[in-house]
Amino acid sequence: MVYEVIGITVLWIFLFGYIIVASIDFGAGFFSLHAKLFGQSHEINDLIQRYLNPVWEVTNVFFVFFFVGIVGFFPDTAYYYGTVLLIPGSIALILLSIRGAFYAFENYGQDSKLSWLMLYAVSGLLIPASLSTALTISEGGYITESSSGNVDLNWTELLLSPFGWAVVLLAIVSVLYISSGFLTFYAHRAKDTSAYQLMRKWFLMWGAPMIMMSLFVFLSLRIQNEAHFMSAVFDYGWLFIISFIAFAIAGVLTLLKKAHGIAFIFVIIQMGTAFFGYGLSKSPYILYPYVHIDDAVTNDSMALVLTIAFIGGLLLLLPSLFFILKLFVFDKDYVRGKK
Repeated sequence: MVYEVIGITVLWIFLFGYIIVASIDFGAGFFSLHAKLFGQSHEINDLIQRYLNPVWEVTNVFFVFFFVGIVGFFPDTAYYYGTVLLIPGSIALILLSIRGAFYAFENYGQDSKLSWLMLYAVSGLLIPASLSTALTISEGGYITESSSGNVDLNWTELLLSPFGWAVVLLAIVSVLYISSGFLTFYAHRAKDTSAYQLMRKWFLMWGAPMIMMSLFVFLSLRIQNEAHFMSAVFDYGWLFIISFIAFAIAGVLTLLKKAHGIAFIFVIIQMGTAFFGYGLSKSPYILYPYVHIDDAVTNDSMALVLTIAFIGGLLLLLPSLFFILKLFVFDKDYVRGKK
């Protein structure tokens, strides 16, 4: 019981880290494209490039750790998810490759073409949308297992599911909300007035849609998985209340143009409490009703090795990310383009 709890906790932390860091990156593409199309490139593109150049290469490390860990700790996830996520997973990998190609052309090419920028921006919204299908499927009702052991995904049920589309839209809106929140703080720190004003408007604009989509996800979850909904509301509702309070504080601070660094910390608290509230209320299931963390965990010897390895990886990755942020992202001279 100890290994699986430690394992899923560490993996959930990795996944949350990926969501925050990747969302900033994914949303930046959308804002770059919008600025390009509406003649505002000079206002935000330099700011975005100063952030992305040192950070983008480590973004996917969080996701790789999570992917390897979930299969290592809970081998049954590979059996059930391996087939049904083949198409959305392949789409996500192709889109990640497109983004990698854009970074190469952006850093080593002489000019950024609009077509590449469009692919970069669209992929940044479609990647979280495609990956979010894993969370949708995990609620149950979409997978059938035959007597012979074959696992099939009911695509019609998935594509017509209100809950599925609510999760997709929430993933996209959350990306834009998190990214604009960080870039507002980053522009303010860089004393880039035009970029700050633009990103602040985006952040305030995406707040209300994100809350609306969150409520829609809750309401549709009651239809899709009532047991999970009841646990989320009655057992862990306090976490979602904290999340909403953090959302309100972040919005008020940004509206008043005060303490943008603290405002983004509250954004992280907002997303973190909601994310962990979702995970705790869903526990002990990884996939309803097939994958249970108590039954699906690997043997004790392997679990011990994986636990040590991933805790060590977490302790190595977090300081590394901190030093990258300290040396580049939060260095005043670098932020203001003096380095």
